[in-house]
Amino acid sequence: MPARQSTAVPKIDERRALKLILELLQFPGLPGHETKILKHIEKRLRAAGAPAGSIAYDNANKKSPAGGEIGNLIFKLPGTIDAPRRLFMGHVDTVPLCFGAKPVKRGEYIVSADPKTGLGGDNRSGAGAILYTALEILEKKLPHPPLTFLWPIEEEIGLYGARFVDVKKLGNPKLCFNWDGGAPNKVIIGATGAYRMQIEVKGLASHAGVAPEKGVSAIAIAGLAIADLAKNGWHGLVQRNGTRGTSNIGVLKGGDATNVVTDRVTLRAEARSHDSKFRKTLMEQFRKSFLNAAQAIKNAEGKRGSVDFHAELHYESFKLPENSPPVVEARRVVSKLGMTPEISIANGGLDANWMSAHGLPTVTLGAGQQEVHTVKERLHLDSFYKGCAVALSLATATE
Repeated sequence: MPARQSTAVPKIDERRALKLILELLQFPGLPGHETKILKHIEKRLRAAGAPAGSIAYDNANKKSPAGGEIGNLIFKLPGTIDAPRRLFMGHVDTVPLCFGAKPVKRGEYIVSADPKTGLGGDNRSGAGAILYTALEILEKKLPHPPLTFLWPIEEEIGLYGARFVDVKKLGNPKLCFNWDGGAPNKVIIGATGAYRMQIEVKGLASHAGVAPEKGVSAIAIAGLAIADLAKNGWHGLVQRNGTRGTSNIGVLKGGDATNVVTDRVTLRAEARSHDSKFRKTLMEQFRKSFLNAAQAIKNAEGKRGSVDFHAELHYESFKLPENSPPVVEARRVVSKLGMTPEISIANGGLDANWMSAHGLPTVTLGAGQQEVHTVKERLHLDSFYKGCAVALSLATATE
């Protein structure tokens, strides 16, 4: 006979949770360089009694355009409760700003002792919440349904770990939860989609003092295109006929000297919207502005520059129905723990975007992150503990 479902709310050992998150925050984990942090998590699982053959890595890094040292870490447990398998995930990579962070506890927060770095709470708080849960279950032999724990790589540079995860290794979970956020009562059921654009503007080089009229400035072409986008409301927050999106040119590189008409400029840009048609409209407007700018500028001989424009759908938007099983279960647990569930839609991409695209509808929850991707980043400890409590309650399927 299967074990009966637990009815007791698991208690969080805050001292243990604090020690664990301080430990995880000390490990570097730039996208593509997650070996040290993943091997440490594996070591902790094995020391807690993870069964032989329960830990594996997939080959997501070999499929990712970014490459990388190691794939996603996957840990699976058979259930002691007869119920559908549940999946828990939290990416381990951090943005470059967090490299060299020195985590210290100050009052109710963890911050970086080095004021020049971020902390890395995005997303070590999520990775830590599910690791705490796995360790508690292993060491205390808590009853639980079949469980899969997933620590993805390369989220910060394109959600590549989730995008290229080996779905067959996950054990066909029916309820999926992702930790990557702040407030522990927020239940994120959807997120925007995005195009990434690579734009190369080609001009004609010439001596800027001797024969500037023979050149075609790639910088001038790019500047004209950007000015057109800004003037006509296609850059930044974009609103048309009740539909909303955002766009941004985040990288622009070109030129070597002031006495040369620049013949090459490269740009990287993005367009986001929850509406797939409007998102494509944004991307096409970028293409149109750059192509038109290339035609508008010519040298004394009538020669023009050109534009190579490449756009890729980076991730598709999604929105889970509020009555879908993972949403209902997340709200139930958050409420049971004394918090008011707050349904939310994210304007940034999440690993849940790709998990949902894989046919695994995934809710995203929070574990205390604040001021992420900045040197002011901090981790709110009470929220982290509550994030751990939500994870442990979901993992043990407590009523």
